[in-house]
Amino acid sequence: MADPRDDARTTARYGEAEVPVGPGGETHQTTQGGHPTMTTQQGVPVADDQNSLRAGARGPTLLEDFHFREKLFHFDHERIPERVVHARGYGAHGYFENYGSLSDVTRADLFQRKGEKTPVFVRFSTVAGSKGSPDLARDVRGFAVKFYTKQGNWDLVGNNMPVFFIQDAIKFPDMVHSVKPEPDRDFPQAQSAHDNFWDFISLSPESMHMIMWIMSDRAIPRSFRFMEGFGVHTFRLVNAEGKSTFVKFHWKPKQGLQSVVWNEAVKINGADPDFHRRDLWDAIEMGDYPEWELGLQLFDEAFADRFDFEVLDATKLIPEEVLPIRPIGRMVLDRRVDNFFAETEQVAFCTQNVVPGIDFSDDPLLQGRNFSYLDTQLKRLGSPNFTHIPINAPKCPFASLQQDGHMAMHNPKGRVNYEPNSWGPENNPREDPAQGYRSYPAATGSPRLRIRSETFADHYSQARQFYISQAPIEQTHIANALTFELSKVQTPAIRARMVAHLLNIDADLANTVAKNLRLETMPQPATAARPTRKDLKPSPALSIIQNGPKTFAGRKVGALVTDGVDADVLAALRKSLKSEGATLVLVAPEVGGVTDSAGTPHPAGEKLEGGPSVLFDAVALLPSADGATLLTKLPAARDFVADAFAHRKFIGHAAAATPLLEKAGVANAVDAGFLPLDRPADCDAFVAACRKLRFWDRADAER
Repeated sequence: MADPRDDARTTARYGEAEVPVGPGGETHQTTQGGHPTMTTQQGVPVADDQNSLRAGARGPTLLEDFHFREKLFHFDHERIPERVVHARGYGAHGYFENYGSLSDVTRADLFQRKGEKTPVFVRFSTVAGSKGSPDLARDVRGFAVKFYTKQGNWDLVGNNMPVFFIQDAIKFPDMVHSVKPEPDRDFPQAQSAHDNFWDFISLSPESMHMIMWIMSDRAIPRSFRFMEGFGVHTFRLVNAEGKSTFVKFHWKPKQGLQSVVWNEAVKINGADPDFHRRDLWDAIEMGDYPEWELGLQLFDEAFADRFDFEVLDATKLIPEEVLPIRPIGRMVLDRRVDNFFAETEQVAFCTQNVVPGIDFSDDPLLQGRNFSYLDTQLKRLGSPNFTHIPINAPKCPFASLQQDGHMAMHNPKGRVNYEPNSWGPENNPREDPAQGYRSYPAATGSPRLRIRSETFADHYSQARQFYISQAPIEQTHIANALTFELSKVQTPAIRARMVAHLLNIDADLANTVAKNLRLETMPQPATAARPTRKDLKPSPALSIIQNGPKTFAGRKVGALVTDGVDADVLAALRKSLKSEGATLVLVAPEVGGVTDSAGTPHPAGEKLEGGPSVLFDAVALLPSADGATLLTKLPAARDFVADAFAHRKFIGHAAAATPLLEKAGVANAVDAGFLPLDRPADCDAFVAACRKLRFWDRADAER
């Protein structure tokens, strides 16, 4: 079968008159398909650009792979000084507290004593956009935690999704290049809705599971506080006896899961591109400290062998219903940074930063990250001494013989700078076999090959499982997201290739997207290395809506008010929300605020034009009769109501707001998501209804 990468659109770039030439004018070698032969930067022809060199099909990546190392090295140093990925980030300090000892599975010191608190620094981020991009881009969110343990720093560098786009780190530069702005035009920014990304994805079946996640509501979280975190890879825990247990790390938000809808995300980016940053800052400032529970999926070699999928494959997960999560502790973020640049911008996370008792698996994506992250810091922070920066320095005693280099701030004292040596103990560190880090002695002994194990070959079954695990409205959102993204793709063949992949996931989904794109002909399903399994049961844990909070705590109500607002209702609503742990923000025609029916002035939290309803989780319409007449003349007031309706939010309203409902065009569509707020006694019922976060049964919403 012809390789779709060799079609006319691709090969036309390299016509006979345009074969690339070297710096000395020499022409490059060409492949049988007429392409220039790919080489290293030293001119060595590349035989395989899809797989890194490893010890056996399921073995570790080998350091001798010069093509992989050169490719990652160049990629790591492409940006000055902004992070290549995860450039837009926000951080906070806190602590991790143990529920009990984990000595049965690990000798890691931080997990030995119940109630012990370990300092942490957490950085949340988007992935694809630059530092100046908006917070609500459709994207993966980084979820990186630095534990300052008594045995050194441990970095759990994860995302808010448990799977990834690729299986082998050698493809990471290609994946990121494809999603970044197209190099000839430098747009679009912080978006995947363009030809390059979907061209790469449509030629990479292994990405299909991740595509289901990135097209779902997981990619547009309401807040950092309301999203899960995952270590993504399979790691090892090793106890004092040297016994190894495989582990996957999960962060569960105590505040519950919540996302926004796409139309809402677009408008939030316009109204407040710093929405996630501001939300985290405000929560900590108010003492509403974000909290997550850390849980482990623990399993042995026997489970790994009998599990349906490859545990070393970063495009796969283990459903919680198959392997329950063991809660082991909680993380609380209770302190903002003192200086953004010194801490959030200069913090350096490395997946290779582990402590005794935590080890790696042979996951080829993880193996590549271990090489790449350390290399990246040299370019971004300018020196191998980046650990001298306070945010990166261990909080435990440390000693090494490394010295000098650019910006060395803590050189060792004395004459010793080598080992072994015969000098005395002063300023002369030695290895410690008893306490030191020991890698788990996993057997390899396999031939060195550029190959991918057949156990990595099923690209569609878990993608289908994720899709059927979603609530109907979430499935609709996935279809709409795919339609939107592919509608921005200008090359029809790429759209058709993606629909061909979707046919292997769910026929109804594929047909919906094809119809929305108005494909002229329906493609055949993409060739699959392994047929899609239809026997996998839905995993309810994968749905946001089915795992929403039972509380409205941590959320915000925007109350649209005018002069003459009912003083008793306003006071009762504020009291009800405070009891729930939620916040009331007054939105008024003037930022100076309003005077209530009792003559008491109230400053506004937002001026109407700057405080649209997209910034709030629910809204209350509390104008006086005269105020409602005024609001009907203001386009921003009509949008405030219409958007809240379209985004399926709960709407509390006084009877006086009826003219505004009529002007916004929703008076005839009033449903059970509208609740009266005419008496103080109405407020508790309104807040109780808001615990559902959205009124998903609203018809003809989400414009």
